[in-house]
Amino acid sequence: MTTTVLAADVGGTKTALAVYGLTEEGLCLQRQHRYASREWPCFDRMLRDFLQREGPEGTPTRLASACFAVAGPVQQGLARLTNLDWVVDQQQLARSLGLSAVEVVNDIAVLVYGLPHLQPHMAVELQAGEPQPGGTVAILSLGTGLGMAMGIPTPAGLCSCPSEGGHQEFSPCTTREWQLRQWLRADLGLERLSVERVASGTGLGHIGRWLLATHPAPHPLKTRLTHSTVDLPARVAAGAAQGDALCQEALALWTEACGTAAANLLLTSLCTGGLWLAGGVTVKQLPQLRSPRFLQRLQRVGRFQPLAAKAPVHALTAPEAGLFAAAQRARQLANGPSLSAGRRGSPWGNMGIHS
Repeated sequence: MTTTVLAADVGGTKTALAVYGLTEEGLCLQRQHRYASREWPCFDRMLRDFLQREGPEGTPTRLASACFAVAGPVQQGLARLTNLDWVVDQQQLARSLGLSAVEVVNDIAVLVYGLPHLQPHMAVELQAGEPQPGGTVAILSLGTGLGMAMGIPTPAGLCSCPSEGGHQEFSPCTTREWQLRQWLRADLGLERLSVERVASGTGLGHIGRWLLATHPAPHPLKTRLTHSTVDLPARVAAGAAQGDALCQEALALWTEACGTAAANLLLTSLCTGGLWLAGGVTVKQLPQLRSPRFLQRLQRVGRFQPLAAKAPVHALTAPEAGLFAAAQRARQLANGPSLSAGRRGSPWGNMGIHS
């Protein structure tokens, strides 16, 4: 009988569910299905549908554990999705599955558990650095919002620590960033402006709106702002790629703000084991995040510049990274904490990450 684990990457737009078999080599994907989250009234109904789907014929299995990565904060095993009216309850899931080894974890924090097991195709190098064996790792996720997490080394492996660091107050570093801050505070009616309002996919749209509002000359995007369905971040990125000066300025300001956010996380976590960028916007804006503009801001930390220059920086580019990490966490839950260390030394072992 094959022992299996259940993994889920639960998001407001899409949800991926998968069953993996446990082998001596690690995990073997048995079956997987992706759902449009908004087509389902609740997560329980979706999970029931997935579990009722037939697995490999003639292969009896035993489900040993489950890990559910959820796009939202998790409090005592209870998660409410940020962009969907769903509740994911760890205790309820354990009862319905008949398992004791069940965990609900934030979708950014879960990525920490996948780092020791990454395959070369899952990430690219942004800064080689000098990884310290057993060093802390940190994750900066650029998506619609800004997510953060840290991985603290322990004798049993990396311990994942979730964070709401994306809601720290935005601190301007230049006159232009100060002007942006003041305009956004007034425009959004906010007493304080979080980093997420600038260094995120939504932030790129906010920067574009500011430049358009303060730009005296006509611009094609000004007329499109009147349509509520316009995807301004995507329009700004496309305009920058086509050589539009205003869009290029917006993307440059955004890239620098992301560099500062990464630098602040690096200092807060002292991630000598590595800093990882994740999220859909990271993949879309990879050329910007590999540029000197981003890396110079990353290293603009005063007396700690040598530390920032030595930090290994990678970008997670595989769309299945969240599901893969949840599966690795489920494997740890099934086999006990002694297996959570992954490879010894560097937190990601000899991955062969390419540039």
